[in-house]
Amino acid sequence: MSHATAARHPVATPQEAGAAEEEEEENHHDHHHPGRASVDLGDCRFCEMTRQHHPQCARRLPKRIILVRHGESQGNLDMSAYTTTPDYRIPLTALGAEQARAAGRGILDVVASGGGNWKVYFYVSPYARTRATLREIGRAFPRERVIGAREECRVREQDFGNFQVEERMRAVKETRQRFGRFFFRFPEGESAADVFDRVASFLESLWRDIDMGRLGQDPSCETNLVIVSHGLTSRVFLMKWFKWTVDQFERLNNFENCEFRVMQLGPGGEYSLLVHHTKEELEQWGMSPEMIADQQWRASANRRSWAEECSSFIDSFFEDPKDSESSSEEEDEEANGRINDLE
Repeated sequence: MSHATAARHPVATPQEAGAAEEEEEENHHDHHHPGRASVDLGDCRFCEMTRQHHPQCARRLPKRIILVRHGESQGNLDMSAYTTTPDYRIPLTALGAEQARAAGRGILDVVASGGGNWKVYFYVSPYARTRATLREIGRAFPRERVIGAREECRVREQDFGNFQVEERMRAVKETRQRFGRFFFRFPEGESAADVFDRVASFLESLWRDIDMGRLGQDPSCETNLVIVSHGLTSRVFLMKWFKWTVDQFERLNNFENCEFRVMQLGPGGEYSLLVHHTKEELEQWGMSPEMIADQQWRASANRRSWAEECSSFIDSFFEDPKDSESSSEEEDEEANGRINDLE
């Protein structure tokens, strides 16, 4: 595994760590062997775990990734707006602009809560309502605290088609509720599964930006990423990041206008919603006890085996999995004993 590939993983799996060590030995960089160059582990956590280090490793994970839904739009207020205006041109209402300014102040409170040196980098959907939301959010931040902002087409709204006929859309959305929100594709538009694919592509680019230091990750300050997007797109982002199943996605409630959710880096290098938010909030968002337990693990995860400790939602796939191979053997012996008694 190359260092660039490995750096995309906040926590290395045992398999990844083993592969890295094998590559390390092949390349003669293992500092435990006499005559080989010593390794300066620096501040790269993957390097520290695997004893593999690249001289140009300057990877700095953002302290927080904050997802924000746009403020109230004219389409939220009156669905008939979509019959005359393309979705991407739907503007904010006056209330929506006010909500965005309040969200900006709220996000500022979050990122500045620890004091010290911090900065923000913004990604924004190209839709008029998200761009306007970002402009209002930006009023809360001193210019020297903003690293940059980038329009990102892959975090745009789910495509519902072109001009939308109000009565037809009501009927189509009712059908979606029966069919399932994730796989239902709007006529001439997208399904949530389609949105998942482009969000997955965006995340690959995001990791590349982090790996290459393109987000201005100064070692002396905390970097915060703010993604101004849409309700479904933000839920799909969380689904992809935390590896939620389709059934778990279907449980989730939509973001309110200008509601934001904070993924914060825990002490073990995992992002969690429970560092900033409360368990009660996660329950209100529709997260199951299993999903919340996984967030609790991520909030305090240490550097031991990912395979042993990280929840993979295994109970979602198997009913009554055996605790161990020995327990299965004991059950077989017990069953054989009952058969012998009958004989």
